[in-house]
Amino acid sequence: MTIFTKLLAGAALASLAFGQLSAATVDARAAEQKLDASVSSADQLAWLKDFSSAPNQVGSPHDKQNAETTLALFKSWGWDAHIETFQVLYPTPISTTLELITPQKVTLGGQEPPVAGDPTSAETQGALPPYVAYQGDGDVTAPVVYVNYGMPDDYEALARRGIDVKGKIVLARYGAGWRGLKPKLAQEHGAVGCLIYSDPANDGYAHWDSYPDGGGRPDHGVQRGSVQDMTTYPGDPLTPGIGATEGAKRLTRETAPTILKIPTLPISWADASKIIAGLQGPVVTGKDRGALGQAYHWGGTPAVTVHLAVQSDWSLKPLYDVIATLKGKTRPDEWVIRANHRDGWVFGAADPLTGHGAMLSEAKALGALARTGWRPDRTIVYASWDGEEPGLLGSTEWAETHADELQKKAVVYINTDNSVRGTLEAEASHDLQHFVNAAARDVTDPETGATVQERQRADILSSDYEGDGDKDAVKAAKAGGDLLVGPLGSGSDYSAFLQHLGIPSINLGFGGEDASGGSYHSVYDSYTHVTKFDDPGLVYGAALSKLVGRMVLRAADAEIGPARYADLATTVARYVTEVKKLADDQRTKDKTREELTAAGDFKLASNVLDPTGAPTAKQATPLIDFTALEKASDRLARSAGAADGVIAKADTLPPAVRANLDADLRGIDQAMLSPEGLPGRPWYRNMIYAPGTLTGYGAKTLPGVREAIEQRRFADAVAYVAKTAAALNAYADRLDMAVKDAAIKNGGTP
Repeated sequence: MTIFTKLLAGAALASLAFGQLSAATVDARAAEQKLDASVSSADQLAWLKDFSSAPNQVGSPHDKQNAETTLALFKSWGWDAHIETFQVLYPTPISTTLELITPQKVTLGGQEPPVAGDPTSAETQGALPPYVAYQGDGDVTAPVVYVNYGMPDDYEALARRGIDVKGKIVLARYGAGWRGLKPKLAQEHGAVGCLIYSDPANDGYAHWDSYPDGGGRPDHGVQRGSVQDMTTYPGDPLTPGIGATEGAKRLTRETAPTILKIPTLPISWADASKIIAGLQGPVVTGKDRGALGQAYHWGGTPAVTVHLAVQSDWSLKPLYDVIATLKGKTRPDEWVIRANHRDGWVFGAADPLTGHGAMLSEAKALGALARTGWRPDRTIVYASWDGEEPGLLGSTEWAETHADELQKKAVVYINTDNSVRGTLEAEASHDLQHFVNAAARDVTDPETGATVQERQRADILSSDYEGDGDKDAVKAAKAGGDLLVGPLGSGSDYSAFLQHLGIPSINLGFGGEDASGGSYHSVYDSYTHVTKFDDPGLVYGAALSKLVGRMVLRAADAEIGPARYADLATTVARYVTEVKKLADDQRTKDKTREELTAAGDFKLASNVLDPTGAPTAKQATPLIDFTALEKASDRLARSAGAADGVIAKADTLPPAVRANLDADLRGIDQAMLSPEGLPGRPWYRNMIYAPGTLTGYGAKTLPGVREAIEQRRFADAVAYVAKTAAALNAYADRLDMAVKDAAIKNGGTP
């Protein structure tokens, strides 16, 4: 792993016990000031307007045009740039049909209508109709069952009511979990089709006025997206583990495990309300109902029958990744990689072009620095990915194609995606936690004048006052030092780098004050929506450029590797405590469920208006021996402390010893990988971080152990206690070796 003591942050450098600021440090500070001066919100507004002026889905003319424009910009700023092309399976709809058959025939679905004041909302000639990628084509007519969010707990609730979705079309609302899990779980429960709608409780008038009066999703707004089973593997479904180059060996569509089997469409809440209005059965109450001004019923009877049909073009489509480099002057074979995707579902203004414009600002500024004679010590690689939206296609295919080279050369991968206004949202490999904080202390929040970190701290503490703060995050915020970063799950382009190749990664963006959720993946994710509601003036776009630009500069010119291994060790210890508590709590709940069932208490408590049975019987959670994991975590803490101690005194070491220490620690995060990968999904090899099989975007930490307990695969839990402990010990071995080697080379004893 690779982040760095000598890059630290502005004035914070003086607090080190290493003496006065060096000339190199002064030069680094001057470079950051020049970067800040070069960043322009006006540039970003112009790029946003141009890049979002026509639909940008994979295979569209404007998607290719934007790739060529990006390439030309990089070249004009002095970067060595090229387009790398891949051929991927990307289904596009030929026809979509949605009809309410009973109680009366009504045609539903179709393209979203234009809204007043948003010119691009009427420019949909090149747009695809609302759809989800990698669903299963089909033509079905069946009764409808409302399944709330369509997550595992919802199916448990349906089972307790005696409601079966087999042979039915399910209606699920967006939220609570990744969209791809909704048709996947419906399919596993025997449903023949799936509809997913955006309830105003989640991203509409329950939060904001409806667009165009406010940023909330309007009545006919539709959230597109991918339903590819990315928790098995992301990227091209036909080429798992290898790049989707022209001559690559491919699976067939029928044998590709990440393509679903049942037809699925996203719909608006206006259409969903017409379906819900006719559903019968018990009334849906409490948190299971949304905010539509009508009663919700579970349905499942012929009272509401829907005809759903989807036919797609399943041909290969080209992807255009733009790759640009500034070659390092002293360490050209060490790469700092920074990237953002470029494709959208329609216009993609907020997602992803806000982040893409920030990245272009950094590239322009770094090009201007290079024209003054500055060159980075390490090579800087900037990437504009294509095909992120359907399944992290461009980044995954590039990473798989260049896997061996990346594992030898990549120092860090820094990712952004959509970024709007509000507080910093940071997720990262935890040995990079201090690195992220150091940069956040040096960038000004444009709304408050405080630093980005100060505002983030205030937000955490305010959440604690309101009663919804994370206790660990609050504890760190109150301590006054570094703030915690979150773990990385999935949903953006860092996945192949971190979870498949073991390259330390960071994902950054601003948010929380915007209304971009109301335009997300719709026709209304437009220049007008962004500049009116999400980040007027793109002032946070400029702040993102300054934040990430600093990280790139510091990573590229840092002399020596990782500075805060103790942050990782502390985080892992917390995760070990969590999985032990998970097993204990689940065991206690199992016992309680059995006792209440045997006593008939669930039956006695059942509501006569909404009768429910006892929860489904489950295998009892056994005692699990976590000793190996606890010992490995303790050892990691000791090894991390020793390594941090050596790095803190690195300025006292001869240059050759410092260089050797950096080399010894480079690539250390690959020790977190297990060759076998995670149970049932070997593509995911990181034993510390993975997307959850039942959360999708959400991270599961110590995933082999945690998910095995949650899903009652107790033999896997025992096996992955050992595998995860082995990964932690391998990481500690690398730390110990580096400390020992530094002592010997410095003329001492290990």
